[in-house]
Formats: sequence, C-alpha cells, structure tokens
Amino acid sequence: QVQLVESGGGSVQDGGSLRLSCAASKWIYEDYTMSWFRQYPGKEREGVASVNPLGGTKYATSVKGRFTISRDGAKNTVYLQMNNLKPEDTAMYHCAARTYQGGSIPPLSLDYYDNWGQGTQVTVSS
Repeated sequence: QVQLVESGGGSVQDGGSLRLSCAASKWIYEDYTMSWFRQYPGKEREGVASVNPLGGTKYATSVKGRFTISRDGAKNTVYLQMNNLKPEDTAMYHCAARTYQGGSIPPLSLDYYDNWGQGTQVTVSS
C-alpha cells in the first residue's frame, strides 16, 4: 500500500492554470502506475491522466492539449499541470496508484487502481 496526499487545488478564472501535486509515502517512480481522476458531485470518478514507469501516458479526450501529467522521482511526487482551465473542469481531483502490471499504456479505468488520496478541490469560474 502507498499513502497519497494531494495539494494545489484552488479557485481560478476561466483560462487560468493550476498545478496539482500528489505526494506518495514511498518510492513510486519504477514501481507504480499513477493517475489523476476527478469527481463531480453525485457522479462517479472519471479518469483524467495517467503515467506508468515506462513514461507512457494517457489522457481523457476532454483534457488533451491542456493538461500534462509528470513525475519527480526524487520527491516521490506526481503532478498535474492544468492550463486553459474551463468551468467544466470544476471538480474534486484525486490521485490514484497501483503497482505496475506491465504494458505500455497506463489505464484510466476506475477499477484498476487500489490506492487513493483524499482529493483536492478545483473551482473554475467564468
């Protein structure tokens, strides 16, 4: 198991930027597939971006070209850089992890991940 703590959420205006951070309690760089999900009130969490130890990434169609996921091995931290934010990006953002299972494309399916953070709120106003 790995503990995950998110930070960096906040309130921005339409078109603004935020960088979310996910600090892990142990070494993740070579051993874990990491991802970001978001959850709207009353809805199921949906995948936003993922990255695996090979450096493979996957993005939801709605965020491609605007969001970038990255890792800092020295800090055991995963980031989500969010640019050109829109009101529809308003949600609770959660970090997730699972030990690497192989493959070049990291999954973005909810049931794949078994370690979750508590989340950080992102609010984008028009």
